[in-house]
Formats: sequence, C-alpha cells, structure tokens
Amino acid sequence: MITDSIGNYLTSIRNAILAQHKVVSVPSSSVKKEITKVLMDQGYILNYKFNNENAQEIIQIALKYNSITKIPAIRGIDRISTPGLRKYSGANDLPRVLNGLGIAVISTSKGIMTDKKARNMNIGGEVICYVY
Repeated sequence: MITDSIGNYLTSIRNAILAQHKVVSVPSSSVKKEITKVLMDQGYILNYKFNNENAQEIIQIALKYNSITKIPAIRGIDRISTPGLRKYSGANDLPRVLNGLGIAVISTSKGIMTDKKARNMNIGGEVICYVY
C-alpha cells in the first residue's frame, strides 16, 4: 500500500479551508516543513508552529482569511506530482500558475522553492503542487 503523505497534507489544508477552520494540525516531515515555510513566505498562511506530541511531531498551521469578506487566502491547492506519476520540469519549462497570480512549489536540488525563485536561479525540478 502506497500512501501519499504530501497529498494528505494538502488535502488536510484544503478541507480545513472549506470548513473555515482557523488552525489545522498535520503530521510533520521535512518536506512538509519546507512547503509550510514557502506558503508562509508567500503570504498564503498566517503562521505555523512545530509541536512534539507523544513521539510524533505535528505542524500547526494558522490559515489566513480576509477580515471583511472571510475569503481564504488559498483559493486552490492542487497536487501535481504524485508517487505514481512524477512530474519534472526543466528551468525553461517551469509552469506559471494563473499567469503568475499563483505559485508552483518546486523540489529542486537546492531545496523546495517557488517556481519564480527556481526560474531566477535557472534550475528545474519536481513540481509538487500549485497554490492559488
């Protein structure tokens, strides 16, 4: 049985936004920590915290909403590269999400970063997800 921990992470965030939760807790891993840091740097989440509960480390993510209209900052979060079908892009073929309004999270040899940063560094990698 193959499990997609990054897919479960993205689905937890998506479901929490649909239910209009303020905080979501997900099991931690090094890749999930880096994706969370990218989401924070790009302004899609308010804050995050790493907690150790029992022997499992947990990431608590504070979701971001517009204070007046209650519209979430993350309108969509889609998994692109799955364990069954990996999607790689070269530096010249990196995807643009909604003509630059969204971001693509890319796993490169230099770490996990946005498509814009990877394009500036002229490196390609595995396209993990789209966030818009």
